[in-house]
Amino acid sequence: MEAKMLAPAAVLVLWSIVMLIWTALSRFPAMKQLGRSVSNVPPGGRGSQLDGVLPDSVMWKSHNYTHLMEQPTIFYPTVVILALMGANPGDVAIAWAYVALRIVHSIWQATVNKLPVRFALFILSTICLLLLAIHAFELTALA
Repeated sequence: MEAKMLAPAAVLVLWSIVMLIWTALSRFPAMKQLGRSVSNVPPGGRGSQLDGVLPDSVMWKSHNYTHLMEQPTIFYPTVVILALMGANPGDVAIAWAYVALRIVHSIWQATVNKLPVRFALFILSTICLLLLAIHAFELTALA
């Protein structure tokens, strides 16, 4: 198995946890300013119910954390397939590019959040993921 192929996935997992912590560290003080806390949220309360209640700039971190639970779920098995089937150095480089773009996307969305740049970062990372998925397909289905 190619451990070098798995390293980008491990970094993205760690980055996702960083975003979760950043979400909490920005959300809890904002909730406190509004006189809200986790203890007085009605049963079944969800973080998405805070949209329009907390400042947008606070919610951007939460939105990004949600995004990290979406598309990267395709990245992780793709990386594992490539690691098992024999990733090449190009795969490793593309995986690192994907992770770097997702981290930059996170920072951009959590701080500036101008859509044209955010969308460009998303498209570039999606192209990286597509290239990885195509190679994973070639290694498995065409072997």
